[in-house]
Amino acid sequence: MLDPTATAPADEAFDDPLLIGSLLRSTLVVAAEREIVHEGRVRLTYRTWRERVGRLASALQACGIGPGDTVAVMDWDSHRYLECFFAVPMMGAVLHTVNIRLSPEQIRYTIDHADDAAIIVHRDFVPMLEAIAPSLRARPRIITIDDGGPPLATTLETVGEYEVLLASADADFEFPALDERTRATTFYTTGTTGEPKGVHYSHRKLVLHTLSVATAVGSASGQGRFHRDDVYMPVTPMFHVHAWGIPYVATLLGVKQVYPGRYEPAKLLRLIAEEGVTFSHGVPTLLHMLLEHPDSAAVDLGRLKMVVGGSAMSRGLAAAALARGIDAFAGYGMSETCPVLTVAHLDAAALAAPPDEQIRLRCKTGRPLPLIDLRVADEDLAPVPRDGSTVGEVVVRAPWFTPGYLADRERSNALWRGGWLHTGDLGHQDAAGYLQVTDRLKDVIKSGGEWISSLVLEDLASRIEGVGEAAAIGVPDARWGERPLLLVVPAGGRDLGADAVRAHFERAVERGEISRYAVPERIEIVDAIAKTSVGKIDKKRLRTEWAGD
Repeated sequence: MLDPTATAPADEAFDDPLLIGSLLRSTLVVAAEREIVHEGRVRLTYRTWRERVGRLASALQACGIGPGDTVAVMDWDSHRYLECFFAVPMMGAVLHTVNIRLSPEQIRYTIDHADDAAIIVHRDFVPMLEAIAPSLRARPRIITIDDGGPPLATTLETVGEYEVLLASADADFEFPALDERTRATTFYTTGTTGEPKGVHYSHRKLVLHTLSVATAVGSASGQGRFHRDDVYMPVTPMFHVHAWGIPYVATLLGVKQVYPGRYEPAKLLRLIAEEGVTFSHGVPTLLHMLLEHPDSAAVDLGRLKMVVGGSAMSRGLAAAALARGIDAFAGYGMSETCPVLTVAHLDAAALAAPPDEQIRLRCKTGRPLPLIDLRVADEDLAPVPRDGSTVGEVVVRAPWFTPGYLADRERSNALWRGGWLHTGDLGHQDAAGYLQVTDRLKDVIKSGGEWISSLVLEDLASRIEGVGEAAAIGVPDARWGERPLLLVVPAGGRDLGADAVRAHFERAVERGEISRYAVPERIEIVDAIAKTSVGKIDKKRLRTEWAGD
């Protein structure tokens, strides 16, 4: 019989909670002199950056911020934002990463809903904050960021400027011992109906997500691998699900980090060249902009690994990236999953396959991260066959997903119906574990008795020479309910006609890739396609704009 005292813990054993500050421990030992760079003009070592984390906490405490208070940030991607990622939750407060691309009224709503006690605001966003400040429910403390410019003149009542406050603050802040279930962050999804929804995460959930992502990307044999000798630069805004959580992974690994400020393609290309960036992530639109920019041809992109997510990466875009030497591969997730669910890493056999097969796999939605239970399910939440063709809704479970929406029980219950988090995506999974999302439930085109995938139509269009971007939507039709409409943006100002695009789809019908009912009823050549605040194609807006035409 097992002696119960044999496994008894020592009287003084430390039960270590999973806290965001824990991610810094080994980094400050093994990578203390590695750099954190902002726009190429501010350079810090991890050691001096960690001192600034302590100073920021001291400055916030001196302004009256304590455990449980919420601190909002309105800044471009910077070393300061990374300091907030750590200092605010480490002191027991809650970090609210404000989506600066929302409308002023939506930003006002999120500041009120989150009950922000303080706002750290870059000078570029001060006019917006000045406009909404009179209608805010409370009067949060305002800390401005001059960002090297002249002292800022503002009608806002402020408690000081960021760098001035840090200069006089104590670096040796004593961070409190916290329960790992303490809320660490809040942000708001843009949504398609109603007001933005507040998504929130605890220290425990953020640390678990960080460890799972680090395991997934670090265990790749070569393709898509993220390791300590990489140079990291996000092109996903830090307000968007913690920049997909990758800054936490980069800090855990102790890699050199480069923060570009405002996303301008010429600047991004310059930083890739000058700082030696090797790992990034972003939406397809940003990758397209980097490839199409006039400066791109002069920049060696052959060392860059890039996770492409937020919306589907088309095969045409993947082929263009691979032609430049970029190791581009898909990733998938959502705000409510912290966010990464899958990545499309290729094994050795796949890397030896012909280019077309490689591209097909790189554009798949990918394989689940460690500890994620992912199921393609029918209406009763039973799993459908993993045969690479049977479609169902993608539902998921993992220890780090959001428990629900802030102060919104009804939508929280809908999100977690039946004990699974509902992604709202349709897809299928094959025997090797690769998921392929075929469409959003809300974006699938319902024509007669057939469901037509908008993603398949967009992918087909991307393979046409001269196509830069494409979006497929369903528009009302008296006979069929809906019919597909395809919007096409020519690449680089090229001349492209609707007849040539339609002929490409007719050939796809002949090859059996799509049914004849999926050929777009209308094809419109346009200058630009509407995007959401995080760079995704805004299909809700497109359906509204084109519904009556």
